[in-house]
Amino acid sequence: MAGIDKIDKLDSLRLEDMDVEVLKQRLLSAIGDKNRVLFEEEVDDRYKSDVLGRRKGTVWALVRTVSAMEVSKVLRFAWENNISVTPRGAGTNLVGSTVPLKGGIVLDVSEMNHILELDKETFTATVEPGVTLQDFQEYVEGKGFFYPPDPGEKTATIGGNISTNAGGMRAVKYGVTRDYVMGLEVVLADGRVMTVGSKNIKDSSGLALKHLLIGSEGTLGVITKCILKIMPKPEASISVLVPFADLHTGMEAVWHIINENTNPTAIEFVERKIIKLGEEFLGLQFPYPQAAAYIILTFDGHPSEIEADVKRIGQLARKKGALDFLLLEDKETAADVWKIRGVLVKAVEAVSEQEPVDIVVPINKTAAFISFVHELEKKSGMQMVSFGHAGDGNVHLCVVRGERSQKEWERELKENMEQVYGKAYELGGLTSGEHGIGISKQHYFLKETNSINIQIMNAIKNALDSKHILNDGKVYIFQKAIQ
Repeated sequence: MAGIDKIDKLDSLRLEDMDVEVLKQRLLSAIGDKNRVLFEEEVDDRYKSDVLGRRKGTVWALVRTVSAMEVSKVLRFAWENNISVTPRGAGTNLVGSTVPLKGGIVLDVSEMNHILELDKETFTATVEPGVTLQDFQEYVEGKGFFYPPDPGEKTATIGGNISTNAGGMRAVKYGVTRDYVMGLEVVLADGRVMTVGSKNIKDSSGLALKHLLIGSEGTLGVITKCILKIMPKPEASISVLVPFADLHTGMEAVWHIINENTNPTAIEFVERKIIKLGEEFLGLQFPYPQAAAYIILTFDGHPSEIEADVKRIGQLARKKGALDFLLLEDKETAADVWKIRGVLVKAVEAVSEQEPVDIVVPINKTAAFISFVHELEKKSGMQMVSFGHAGDGNVHLCVVRGERSQKEWERELKENMEQVYGKAYELGGLTSGEHGIGISKQHYFLKETNSINIQIMNAIKNALDSKHILNDGKVYIFQKAIQ
């Protein structure tokens, strides 16, 4: 890419050139608990990869921190000794953001998992980064509040959600994680602790630094505290399953549903062929099995408003080709539908290696993009299962390996992904809607993104982390090893 400086700040630094025993003692003294510092062969393989486990790095030390002070000490130590650091939460990442490309230290913040405050007066909650989304949502709902961001992986941590700006199923009505981050405490690469944002709703006081950190995938700092916006819990909520004879008809209906101004909480699309895998994976049954595709809707708010909205959408859906309009009034059935929707990537992974793809296109181009994928699937012979967030154009694909040899898989996957991403960009889409870029999507991101944008991103990286200690070589950071 013309005009982009190739950056590889840590390539010349070698741990074996240092007095490793002295470094070990210094790191142990910084933490003070030997049980939370492991070295080399003591480190479990899962800390060398992401949740898929296919890309593995190397680790010199694993450190489990329990406070911002400890994070600061570890990063100061790493900065002074030119040791790379890979931040990590629950490890549910799908794009290699948690793979330690350059060895060094894996910094695990998952034990920083306390909800520190629920401030009912300001509608905020303050939490540590290791709190899981599931635990946080259950906690605030138990107090009569609501935290809208709702990505499918509920065991992911809040810190991880912020680092990838996770979206999820309710984004069509409520927005994404970025819209609920009021403030952050962050430790910079050299160990300095910085606070950005606050409990105030309005802020026109200088640059909004928190927005640089949201979605930065651990390349600019390590989050140690989060102030999150919460809302009063909706009075009621109901889900609806709308079956269709084909996905294209269902996707065409989505635009009309949005245009009806009923403001659904979620609008999901999914094909029957992947629902079958979800059923088998969980041992559950999905309603209306004779359909080829489904739109799943949720409405929340006041019961009278929900009733009116559901009635209007029911009439509209039938006019636009729906086979039926099923109110999921039985709580167990509704729960099963959403459980199956939530495990689809895992269900595919259980039967074959697959490449998870997370692309976003303009809402009005979603049907065209999916039609292209179906045609490419027929032409290439490579199975591509689609589902996702119809209300915001976020298309998830599971590109399935099947019986291909490793060489065939790598070659055909690359060929097909070039076409998939190329079509998405042609339609005005982006590389990722919510999973992030990491290393597995970096090639496509760098290839499409304007070189000026990449230069500015790297200038920001250099300003905050001139030694490239944190998560080097990922996302926007261009280096020799990435082609």
